[in-house]
Amino acid sequence: MPPPQEAVARPGRRGPADPVRSLMHRHQELCARAVDALEIAAGLEAHGVTDRTAARFRHRDVFSLAEELYARVPRADPESTDSERTDPGYADPVSADPGFADPERAGHHGPGQPPVPVPARGSGGVRGVLQLLPGAVCVAAFAAVASAGAAPPSVRVAVGAAGGVLLVLAVRLAVRSGPLRSRHRGPWTAGLWVCWTAGYAVYGDWLLEEVLAGGPDLPHAAPHPATATAVALAFAVAPAAGCARWFAARGRRGLAASRGLGELAARIRPLLLAATLLFLAALTALLLGADAALGGDGRTAQAAAAALGVLLFLARLLTVHGFPEAAATGMAAAAALEALALSLVLIARLPGLPPLDVPVEALTTAVGPAAVPAVACTAAAAGLLVHGLRALTGACAHRPAPSGPAEAQRP
Repeated sequence: MPPPQEAVARPGRRGPADPVRSLMHRHQELCARAVDALEIAAGLEAHGVTDRTAARFRHRDVFSLAEELYARVPRADPESTDSERTDPGYADPVSADPGFADPERAGHHGPGQPPVPVPARGSGGVRGVLQLLPGAVCVAAFAAVASAGAAPPSVRVAVGAAGGVLLVLAVRLAVRSGPLRSRHRGPWTAGLWVCWTAGYAVYGDWLLEEVLAGGPDLPHAAPHPATATAVALAFAVAPAAGCARWFAARGRRGLAASRGLGELAARIRPLLLAATLLFLAALTALLLGADAALGGDGRTAQAAAAALGVLLFLARLLTVHGFPEAAATGMAAAAALEALALSLVLIARLPGLPPLDVPVEALTTAVGPAAVPAVACTAAAAGLLVHGLRALTGACAHRPAPSGPAEAQRP
């Protein structure tokens, strides 16, 4: 007599009969303290759980898996949660700086451990000063170069180089604190692309004109920087930080209010567009103010500077929220297009080659040399915006930052 079908099927089954149970034990703390299934989904995504991984647990996506975990894991004592929130040291996720933390510890403290203290409110003013520091250093650097106008060329070069180094250090200090700070290490080349695109915005138009005219006549050539563009971009660090803080706070509120990943995406997309437009408006005001105070570089130069500013803002926003590789790719694309324009003009000087510089020369003649960075940065910024509309709508992109003493005191 053949054995029953169940007896035959049971020995052949691989893995546990309840595959979700192991995940429950692995993320017990996260599931017990989560206020809804979406918070569990964010934690799972931060741990690398994808829809393909969820399929191995017999679920169609991460959110479906999070809903089962939320339903099966007993909740932590609500009285203890309320006491945490009323404690003066409780770190409210909405007021914390944007960033990333261990999803099982973000905004919570373990049993028997003291509540995580909130950073002092006075640190916000210090960060505001740091975000204004690049603009102040940039103005001081140009003033120092102008005051050394009667000095030998070597002295002017040394003063300009020192000012450039101080400006880089000021920008680095500004983005390593507050809402522009990233806890994700990106490719080491990202800084090179930022320096190239920023340097091209200041000296690229002069260099392209010189190359098209057969120069530059080194070492006697005297560079003509776009002073208004440099000052406006340096001061734009402050509104970029404000817009990034606004987007992060509204994103966390959207995460708390949403009851599904589709609803979260519908909330985040208009926030990203609004933050980008808000920063663009602030940058335009800075460009117009610098143009009136320091002399204009032309409408095309202002459009190129605005495109570069939006590109840098979107790249930093993606880096802060966990996508540094995409940010570096966008910056590299803009730098490559600008370098290609210069390279085509130089290659066209070689004998026996077709006039490869015809497109660049035609564009420069019709619009101006600033058309090259305008096209390059606009294309790269559009690509990052499209990518951000998909990447920044995930739950794991809006985790609250840790706000313990160690994190609060780090620069």
